[in-house]
Amino acid sequence: MRSELFSAENLEKESAQPGMRLQSSKMLKIELNGEAMARVGSMVAYQGNVQFQALGSGGLGKFLKQKLTGEGVPLMKVTGQGDVFLAELAKDVHIIDLEPGDALSINGSSVLAFDSTLQYDIRMVGGAGMTSSSGLFNCVFSGYGRIAITTKGTPVVLNVDAPTYVDPQAAVCWSANLQTGYHRAEQLGLGTLLGRRTGEAYTMSFAGHGFVVVQPSEEPPVRGSGEQQQEGGLLGGLLS
Repeated sequence: MRSELFSAENLEKESAQPGMRLQSSKMLKIELNGEAMARVGSMVAYQGNVQFQALGSGGLGKFLKQKLTGEGVPLMKVTGQGDVFLAELAKDVHIIDLEPGDALSINGSSVLAFDSTLQYDIRMVGGAGMTSSSGLFNCVFSGYGRIAITTKGTPVVLNVDAPTYVDPQAAVCWSANLQTGYHRAEQLGLGTLLGRRTGEAYTMSFAGHGFVVVQPSEEPPVRGSGEQQQEGGLLGGLLS
């Protein structure tokens, strides 16, 4: 049997070291010898003695935060020995190595998998105030280990050395030490009152020294749709 399908680039990539690696630009392989955390529903194949256990958002405290904020990562614990292949809607997969002292803030929708050695929490984006109802809360990872994230398309990594503004649904992750806030990008006026909108009511602002990863696509709002969701404010978001 002959086909380009069976070319070397499509064959399973083997390694003597356990852990995460890219099988392709859109698929993650975990050579499992112990445990790892992964997004629920992201497993596309596995080999060996592997078990999957749903964890909600990673514990009772994080589960309650997710219910209030709409953010967080629906997680499953993957344990055993074998090879596990993960993907998310054919998005591009990227691996980031965190070392002690590092901290990364990331939109929960972009988390694919991470080592169980990493710590994870849901925090409010600083300076959000009474603004957009999406993107107020994000996941912060710290500790030592690897995390795999996804992007829709090839992202750009912005070096924050000047005031930087990003659409909340296009911001994938950023240095957790950056000062964040929300900035009104659309000017209020008679046109706004008459329903003339740019679709860019708010942007996230970043200041300090670090980086922001921006994807060339916008994730849908966390809750609902339409301008009321954009203008609903923090209180409406928490009560929805």
